[in-house]
Amino acid sequence: MSASVLVGTQWGDEGKGKITDLISGDFDVVCRYGGGANAGHTVVANGHKLALHQIPSGIVHEDALSVIGNGCIVDPTVILEEIDTLKAQGLSCEGLRISGNAHIVMPYHRDLDGAHEKNLGKNLIGTTKRGIGPCYMDKMNRTGLRMQDMLDDDTFREKLAAALAYQNPILEKVYGLPTYTVEQICEEFLPYAERLRPYIIESSKLLNEELAAGKNILFEGAQATMLDIDHGTYPFVTSSNPTAGGALTGSGVGPTRIDRVVGVAKAYTTRVGEGPFPTELDDEVGEALRAKGGEFGVTTGRPRRTGWFDAVVMRYATRINGLTDICLTKLDVLSGYDTIPVCVAYEVDGVRTEEMPLDQAGFEAAVPVYEELPGWSEDISQCRSFEELPQAAQDYIMRLEELSRCRIQSIGVGPGREATIVRYPLM
Repeated sequence: MSASVLVGTQWGDEGKGKITDLISGDFDVVCRYGGGANAGHTVVANGHKLALHQIPSGIVHEDALSVIGNGCIVDPTVILEEIDTLKAQGLSCEGLRISGNAHIVMPYHRDLDGAHEKNLGKNLIGTTKRGIGPCYMDKMNRTGLRMQDMLDDDTFREKLAAALAYQNPILEKVYGLPTYTVEQICEEFLPYAERLRPYIIESSKLLNEELAAGKNILFEGAQATMLDIDHGTYPFVTSSNPTAGGALTGSGVGPTRIDRVVGVAKAYTTRVGEGPFPTELDDEVGEALRAKGGEFGVTTGRPRRTGWFDAVVMRYATRINGLTDICLTKLDVLSGYDTIPVCVAYEVDGVRTEEMPLDQAGFEAAVPVYEELPGWSEDISQCRSFEELPQAAQDYIMRLEELSRCRIQSIGVGPGREATIVRYPLM
């Protein structure tokens, strides 16, 4: 029995979908433990590139279970579209399971998300407007609806009526938006319930039974460490805990069951949305890096902000998550640079620090301190062992490993599953 957590270590988009796809064949269950349709994971299966938002990336391995845990929020329209897309590509969804305790993203959540973001003006957060924040707000406010509520018409109608009594005045009086009726939403959502009914289970019980039976489970995170509601660059964060601790509350599995925490990091850094980003390249170099790396959001298509590798952020992620291993992605994108800067520390008000600043103002004022490492010109996309890499690329990896205070287990040198150098097995 083995239970591993896979987390993003930067601001998301590190390539967690590819890594999950790569290693999930060694696991009997892949469980996503947080987030909603604001996440985008790209996987390549049967020669097709698939963009998944709700369903765990492990779904491409048909002999494994793919579980959406209780810490997630589910948009029925999105998940049904994904089920249909996967089936059209010849992939089975028979192994899909959805926690009955996962909350439902309702139409008014999307309305409120967009309206609130618009009202923020220049102080906008940069949300995906998928209703994520308002849905989690209702969860904490105890006015949300859960997947299990869809299974009984009377329960769904009763809870929906209570939710609308709270939400409709906000929609109408605060934002000047149309309101909803119980019948209007039931007409759309109750047919969804019939299609989703076969997938809805008590996920904590299933996961613990699988572990007791000696099965291996991979807990797949969405978003990333620097977007964590508690540990990220607040308020420019998501509304859940994508760090390793979230795997426990988001799945109902205890901490003593986890043996390994694997962090995914790009060989450089990107982020989508607003908020501070010390190593950001707001120039032609950043544009070129974006174009070469194909840095556009899977969910929104927004261009990602790009910057050099930030070892301060990486050390923070190692500490917060208790990382045991790092999977580094997109090293191939850095081929062709004479030198490659790596941020090893910050200067905040003239004082050097190798740790994350204590407060938001300090992080916003942080100026990166760079160490210039030799680059390489060779195409490394066909390398399949560490020794095949140019010496400068090997040295780059070893320096990142030292700065991150965590060993680098694998190195991505291209988008495909096979374009990965595995330095040692995870299992």
